[in-house]
Amino acid sequence: MPAEKSNSFDNEVEAFVEVDPTGRFGRYSDLLGCGAVKKVYRAFDQEEGIEVAWNQVRLRNFSEDPVLINRLHSEVDLLRTLSNKYIIVCYSVWKDEERHNINFITEVCTSGNLRDYRKKHRHVSIKAFKKWSKQVLEGLEYLHTHDPCIIHRDLNCSNIFVNGNIGQVKIGDLGLAAIVGRNHAAHSILGTPEYMAPELYEEDYTEMVDIYSFGMCLLEMVTTEIPYSECDSVAKIYKKVTMGIKPEALSKVTDPEVKEFIEKCIAQPRARPSATDLLKDPFFYELNNDEESTPIN
Repeated sequence: MPAEKSNSFDNEVEAFVEVDPTGRFGRYSDLLGCGAVKKVYRAFDQEEGIEVAWNQVRLRNFSEDPVLINRLHSEVDLLRTLSNKYIIVCYSVWKDEERHNINFITEVCTSGNLRDYRKKHRHVSIKAFKKWSKQVLEGLEYLHTHDPCIIHRDLNCSNIFVNGNIGQVKIGDLGLAAIVGRNHAAHSILGTPEYMAPELYEEDYTEMVDIYSFGMCLLEMVTTEIPYSECDSVAKIYKKVTMGIKPEALSKVTDPEVKEFIEKCIAQPRARPSATDLLKDPFFYELNNDEESTPIN
């Protein structure tokens, strides 16, 4: 009698390192990304049959302050209520008391973040930059007109994600966003120094800080250079930003229309247009006309 064949498929199944409390999501050991307070792992949604991202925030990075930890949890939990095609979808959020983590499951974009994507693709047209910019602004408009208003506070090219096959970009890393009531300024410093608006350092700001960061993102998209890379310390960046000295990369922008648009975004807070106003800017005239003339099937 022939020996029974073992199921080779079972032998190839990847083992989950961790499973969420509902048993729906399983985490693998391989990292997709790693930041100052968060690690992102590859994971699988067994209900939908799709790959997802398992985001893990170590609560010890936020001290033992229960008020701060509870606020972080409530802010991350808010992500599940957001619904916009230019914002990364959040499927689930939970606190792991035993491991002292907050975990949240988000969608995965096929081409990684915009910083790495742009480095891989050195020759990109102004039209492509405009398309990416418009999508980011539409995401910001959604956040800023949400009730309550949501300020990202840490927008940069490493947390804008790309589905390269369809030319779509999405804003991610909203877990540390500030939720503020309408017409109320937020009060705490958080962000990436090269992208932080000067008023962020003063801890008294509005959603206009995201417009400044967006301008710096566009500058990086165009030049492939991180703003203020001429500075070798955070202190030097802070000094230049608070003195109103523009990054050297701005002088490398050769297209006058692009340069003017960036300068609008990084102007003084009261002079900065809102995301809604920027979407109506002549900068997008060509794209808007293309969309209006495209027949809807």
